[in-house]
Amino acid sequence: MHYVFVLIMLYLFWIVLSGYFTPLLLGLGGLSVLLAGWLLHRMDRADGQPGALRPSIGLLGYGLWLMWSVVKANVDVVRRIWSPSLPINPVWERLDTRVSTPAEKTLYANSITLTPGTLTTDVYEDHFVIHSLSPEGLSELGAGEMERRIRSLGI
Repeated sequence: MHYVFVLIMLYLFWIVLSGYFTPLLLGLGGLSVLLAGWLLHRMDRADGQPGALRPSIGLLGYGLWLMWSVVKANVDVVRRIWSPSLPINPVWERLDTRVSTPAEKTLYANSITLTPGTLTTDVYEDHFVIHSLSPEGLSELGAGEMERRIRSLGI
């Protein structure tokens, strides 16, 4: 049943992103989704660990919050580029973290990297190594809002 739900969600996502409703493109999109589902099933059988990230309201809420964070970070990067009073002062620092599962670590590291101005360069058991365009970017991560939201997903 899990795979049927994933296939339906992927197909709806594909339709929303494509915006085309011709029979040929709907059919090709359906074939693409079936291929992705088949590959997912094979990967789950090969490693014996089905994916733990299930679509949920909490995950949707996190995605919306992350998109808003990306917009705010984009504005900050543009302001730093255009304004000499906001200097770009790159820093490289260790970020201690309490996320424990591989899914949480992956989501957290990728969320940091998706946010403009920050980049996760290394992932360790209890910390990440982060590069940021400014110390403020690291202090925002250090406040822990992103980590708290990821941990509340329970993945």
